[in-house]
Amino acid sequence: MSVYSFYIFDRHTECIYSRRFTQQPSPPRTTSSTLRNGTTVPPSLRQANKDSDDAKLVFGTVFSLRRMCRQLGGVDDQFLSYRTAEYKLHYLETPTQLRLVLLTSPQVGNMRTVLHQIWATLFVEYVVKSPLAPTEHTGGKGVGNELFEVGLERFMEAVFRPQQQQQQ
Repeated sequence: MSVYSFYIFDRHTECIYSRRFTQQPSPPRTTSSTLRNGTTVPPSLRQANKDSDDAKLVFGTVFSLRRMCRQLGGVDDQFLSYRTAEYKLHYLETPTQLRLVLLTSPQVGNMRTVLHQIWATLFVEYVVKSPLAPTEHTGGKGVGNELFEVGLERFMEAVFRPQQQQQQ
């Protein structure tokens, strides 16, 4: 069991934080790409575009599923997670309309409490309460807090390492 990636979206639908934990296998790529007009695109820019596109796809999926759940089940129904053969998407929306999304392997159980702990103990403590952090992350400016990053890394290791040891 493993965690693939983690996203935080603000109330303006901007991805303010994204992190990949394990890389899924991808086909080999060349060192640079050439567009139709002859412009060369460096690999770092391609990766940044891919990450941005991934975040948009994840948010679009969450938005659509959340809306569908509310239309079919009523205003009180909530979208928590969904599973495919390749991954499981876990979702938490905070009272301030911050959206946390975690992509894991399909065998992982409910991660709602884990997402709540990330929000309450890491995001609130290291980002919201930080006097250096902006209150709004406008223009795509994301969370740039080293304490949050280190805390998230340690937290994920603590949560997923015991599960990996139990499988072996």
